[in-house]
Amino acid sequence: MKEKGWKDLAIGGRIDEAGCAEKFETGSWRTFRPVRDEEKCTHCLRCWIFCPDSAIEVKDGKVTGIDLDHCKGCGICEKVCPPKIHAIDMVQESELSKEE
Repeated sequence: MKEKGWKDLAIGGRIDEAGCAEKFETGSWRTFRPVRDEEKCTHCLRCWIFCPDSAIEVKDGKVTGIDLDHCKGCGICEKVCPPKIHAIDMVQESELSKEE
């Protein structure tokens, strides 16, 4: 299938199809990645509420992970995590690549 060129895009960035963001993996834009400490996490769901990319994965009222295919590394999850808990740290992608 041929990729669309700029002339094929909707005028003004109009979105013609609901839910189309799921089709695009935008996680490669990240410079920093959220790393969650499962031991510290109290599942308050503040990160889930505030995440603009809906990248926080929740099942049965508990945080189960982070969808790194869609997380852009904005750091909001780290900022809204209660300071006394501090279960999320933003870590530079280049540092994680060395460790993995």
